[in-house]
Amino acid sequence: MPSAPLPNNSAVYEKLHHKSQRSWTKQVFLPIPGVPKRHLRVLAPNLPSLRQLQGKLPKPMGRKRTLILICFACMAMVMTVMLFSRNVGTPEWPESWPPGDPSTLVFKREDLQRIWKWEIASGHYPSRRSIPKMIGLTSPPYNPGLPTKQRNLPPSRYRPPPSVVTPNTDTDTMGVGSKRVYLDIQSVPPNVAYPPRPVSGSVADMDVIMKHCDFSGNKYVRDCLEVLRLGGGLDNGQRTRRGKMDDWKYIYMEQSNATVEVPSESSEDDETHPYPVRRPLAPGEADAAEDPDGGLSKKRGVEWEPQLVLPFPLKHTPNAALLSPCDPENPRLFHMFWTGPFTDKPYLALLSFLYTQNTGIHLEEWPADSSVCRPEFWLWINPGPAAAIPNPNALNDMFEQLKLSPWASPFLHPRFKDVIKFKLWNTTEQLDGIPEIKNEWRILQDSLFNSGGYVISVKHEDESSTNETSTKKADEDDIINRTGSTSASAYDRMSVILSDMARFVLCHRFGGIYLDADTILLRDWEELWGWKGAFAYRWSRLEKYNTAVLRMNKGSALGSFLFRTALKNGLDFHPMTVSRYTADAHIEGLLLRLPDALFDSAWLNTEYYQRDRPPQPYFVDFADFFDTPQQSSAAPQSLGFNGFFKGAYSYHFHNFWWKPFDPTRNWPDLGPRFVVGERMARAALEGKNVTFSSAIAEDLKNTEAEETVESDKRDLDWSAVLKRTFESYIRSERPNLYGEWLRW
Repeated sequence: MPSAPLPNNSAVYEKLHHKSQRSWTKQVFLPIPGVPKRHLRVLAPNLPSLRQLQGKLPKPMGRKRTLILICFACMAMVMTVMLFSRNVGTPEWPESWPPGDPSTLVFKREDLQRIWKWEIASGHYPSRRSIPKMIGLTSPPYNPGLPTKQRNLPPSRYRPPPSVVTPNTDTDTMGVGSKRVYLDIQSVPPNVAYPPRPVSGSVADMDVIMKHCDFSGNKYVRDCLEVLRLGGGLDNGQRTRRGKMDDWKYIYMEQSNATVEVPSESSEDDETHPYPVRRPLAPGEADAAEDPDGGLSKKRGVEWEPQLVLPFPLKHTPNAALLSPCDPENPRLFHMFWTGPFTDKPYLALLSFLYTQNTGIHLEEWPADSSVCRPEFWLWINPGPAAAIPNPNALNDMFEQLKLSPWASPFLHPRFKDVIKFKLWNTTEQLDGIPEIKNEWRILQDSLFNSGGYVISVKHEDESSTNETSTKKADEDDIINRTGSTSASAYDRMSVILSDMARFVLCHRFGGIYLDADTILLRDWEELWGWKGAFAYRWSRLEKYNTAVLRMNKGSALGSFLFRTALKNGLDFHPMTVSRYTADAHIEGLLLRLPDALFDSAWLNTEYYQRDRPPQPYFVDFADFFDTPQQSSAAPQSLGFNGFFKGAYSYHFHNFWWKPFDPTRNWPDLGPRFVVGERMARAALEGKNVTFSSAIAEDLKNTEAEETVESDKRDLDWSAVLKRTFESYIRSERPNLYGEWLRW
């Protein structure tokens, strides 16, 4: 097993790469009168080093050496004062050093303030985390997403006037919202065999989750999953006494009977704006007003964006006060993007949705007065290569192909029509539906496939000559015309790049949560829907985003910022680039970076982290999901679905599109209702060409009689166990995660 690379800041690294040698000078920090929390750094002679040097120099140079060293020390002090004195009396904006990636910022500080205030006023920031000082807010914004809290403010004579900018500290928001009641979720006897469904309208407190799960705070995935299990009531009937666990309660209800009205912040605010902005300093208020955008690093070669046009903020309405179970401003839509032939990958994602979410298929009919907001799964199909333009009959062709696909046709059954919907993806139509870029994106249409600065150029047919087409290399044609990934070497990179952009387009246009197609849902997401902020999750050990799970609000200020910024940066939506967008603008708090334990519990282990206390199951490689190591291959069948990262909301198996979940039964095994598709898939594995009509007429009795235990794999892998678990629910042979039986 390869060893983990040494971190750059480790003591071992320093020993290997740095010699032990004393410096001639040392740093001395002197306080600056009148400037609290600031010190002047002065380089002073290091006397022990000088004495050591004195013994090594020739004796005749004694007096000259002393004079030279004194001059050197004086020059060092003068240079230090000249270098650092420019910071005295100026705002304490962080410098943009050390140098790294070039800045992506195109918005001024005033627009960044307006974005923050719009999101907070709309209830999209139900968090107690502070607003960064670089935003430069002068007073705490009212926050309807936080409960009202008594504030003990100092006397007015000790507070700075509201017109004075005090950028040296972060800014807290002022809660003016409803009271929170944290829930103790447990099954009620005698129904203790299965966990209860989450309470309708409940909300996950992300501050509590970050407290117990944040990798930056040295929190283990294993411990995080325990908090998620117990706080979510998933361990009922199997709970071990742990003492008082009030600190682990992370799900709450908002108590309110009306919408939360956000009071006006100041009568001096500009009333032409639908939300307050920072009042600029009037002439004469200061001898020399500082640069309003001081400390911000603008993208080179572009002008500042004009003032961002935003609608009025939304009125935050607690879930308990909604007129209907579903919030019209917060639709419960799962989005997924797929290119090429339908395979077992989106098949299993849809099955996991039916197995875990409150879709109502366990009821004969969805009640009109239900208190539950029914989620929907929108699967967006790009029928051809990512760069192709759909033909006029693309929608009809798409449904015809879905009907003939054994993996897709089961979800066209009328029982699922209200919760699973197939949508046709059209890049032009989707980009035209984004008002922030619809008039400008065509300038970049030849370089739309931009991922992390790596651009795949796609020429139009009328721009490329016949000679150029004939001289293209076969592998280049493959990249352009590929539809799906058939192996690690034949990877559909174009579709992956397109999906990087599609997730932001779909969430900004329609709202909801985007999921990568290599995602399996593991529990009900009710309380995640209740939390109205935007989120993605952490890129393993790095403080970057992974947007395999992305939640954004429809038509939000955050979305407007991202699309305008992306337009000026080549429409690059790679998660690493999006991380730069938010970091350069100091708005990372508006797109919360959740711990990967919630959605990607194996990631840290696969990168050699936390292997001293791994979660269950213990994967050292993502391939272990498909090929479980022999030493731990008893766990999948012994523990089943309940032993698979219990507490996490989903699992991300990171590609492996070409690897079947269940090699020995690589077909949809959903029972007599869908036997036609099963017959077609099994015949295809045998190399037979079976048409739809012949499969209907085929009698499967002989085929079923041939199946024996000996023909199956002895130790099933985790991927096979999960697939067979979901399929048995559709066959009505077992209940779902919450003890509900599917009714046909």
